[in-house]
Amino acid sequence: MTVKKADDVLRIGIFEPTLERELSARYEIDSLPAGPERARFLAEHGARFRVVVTSGLGGVDAHTMAALPNLRAIVNNGAGVDSIDLQAARHRGIGVSNTPDVLSDTVADTALGLILMTLRRFGAADRYVRAGRWAREGPFGYASDVSGLQVGILGLGRIGSAIATRLLGFDCAVAYHNRHPKDGVPYRYAPSPLELAESVDVLVVATSGDAATRHLVDRRVLEALGPEGYLINIARGSVVDQDALVELVAGGGLGGAGLDVFADEPRVPEALFELDNVVLFPHIGSATARTRRAMALLTIRNLENYLSTGELVTPVLRPGK
Repeated sequence: MTVKKADDVLRIGIFEPTLERELSARYEIDSLPAGPERARFLAEHGARFRVVVTSGLGGVDAHTMAALPNLRAIVNNGAGVDSIDLQAARHRGIGVSNTPDVLSDTVADTALGLILMTLRRFGAADRYVRAGRWAREGPFGYASDVSGLQVGILGLGRIGSAIATRLLGFDCAVAYHNRHPKDGVPYRYAPSPLELAESVDVLVVATSGDAATRHLVDRRVLEALGPEGYLINIARGSVVDQDALVELVAGGGLGGAGLDVFADEPRVPEALFELDNVVLFPHIGSATARTRRAMALLTIRNLENYLSTGELVTPVLRPGK
């Protein structure tokens, strides 16, 4: 495979290994330096770039866009675009793409894994055996059933719908909240996150993470779940009031939580580490070899299509719109 020099493309942030490998096999692309070299690089070279390739570990804010006066497209490796200032991009007519669909099933599987591990206490049971406690202390304590529960999904998009489909196999009754009810959906609609939480045993957060959804799951929503309710978050840490979550789950105000995302990754509140009613994942929702390669290849398709036609394959914002 011939490696092409792409002088008008800039990469920003740390790339997931599969994207790094696939992109480097095709293109030679300049990287935006970190630290004190960043401002000097942008001042000297910023006008050269019309496309940015980034990921959730990088992001493009309004200040960076301003330093790239000829920027026309941002190609993002990931479904979430919360690390990109969409308002600034829209104002300047900069297109933004993401990688939808290819990760929906894998992230939905992760959500089911978190539900099972949290309610059935599988992780705690594994630690119980490894610590030799089964032989010393006898049988492990009871857990909670998953089958037949009332489960609420906050954000019935591609991933939320995939989660709902899986829950039907457990005979769960599914409800959801979106900004508006969805046509043709067989699940019960709740008019607000609070009303959804009041009516379910498990609340699964699957909405996008942006300014509009910050702390959408606030203290009132968490308290509505109650001491026998569970929160599962595979969306973004910003959607949940993390301080309230820690306080409630540690103090018995919430039955438990399964978390793949946090407010300030990779930092996780240490108060959660010793709690057996909490399952903690290091943001691995889409972390399978097949899915990460599919994401990388879709990212590259967006880049190549924009370079050849001026259009993005999976646009969140269309260029010039």
